Amino acid sequence: MRKPIRLLLATGAVTAALLAAAPPAQATVVTFSSGHLDLVDIAYEAGELEFGVHDEDNDVEYATDQVKVVVKRQAKVTVPNDPAFGFLGTPGVSKVWILPEIQNTDLIWPGIAAEEIEPGTFTADALTLSVQSVSGPGQLAIYTENAVGQPTVLADSGDGLPDTIALTAGDHLHANWAFDRAGTYCITFRATGTLAATGQQVTSEPVTLHVVVRA
Repeated sequence: MRKPIRLLLATGAVTAALLAAAPPAQATVVTFSSGHLDLVDIAYEAGELEFGVHDEDNDVEYATDQVKVVVKRQAKVTVPNDPAFGFLGTPGVSKVWILPEIQNTDLIWPGIAAEEIEPGTFTADALTLSVQSVSGPGQLAIYTENAVGQPTVLADSGDGLPDTIALTAGDHLHANWAFDRAGTYCITFRATGTLAATGQQVTSEPVTLHVVVRA
């Protein structure tokens, strides 16, 4: 099973002394504007649910706050002329920036992953991803489309949050991420599951993803 590259902290008195003497390190922010990227990558480690952003092309895991996601101008399209897409704006008229469910190599291909969760860890292998809040100049909608192009909305900040997305251990989900205005967005997530062995509910700390939509 794939294991992410995560920060390892050494132990021992010498290491502790060196760390105490050193100035605090500034996290390097990595910017992505294309490629296969799991914007939400959930793991369960040391009794805690954790989030990361997984660069699938290079198999590197980043902390969520180490990543800036850029939605390029090429993502800007007109809302489909179908009333079913009214949650994005006025069908056939409004403009929207979409990171697509189907891969476009010029843009980020956004994934939601629970592949690192071992089967049997959580009751019925079920997890709940909560989109807690979206701050920015506009709204975010996450949705899928079926074989005939009809949408299923997974989360929509336009009609109120939080919204929840049901996941299963081992899942790797692709969906459309649509933004209705250019600017900078902060999207906050949490994850929850019930441990199969004890019935205890485990909830992650909130994490915030930063997305810049180009005009």
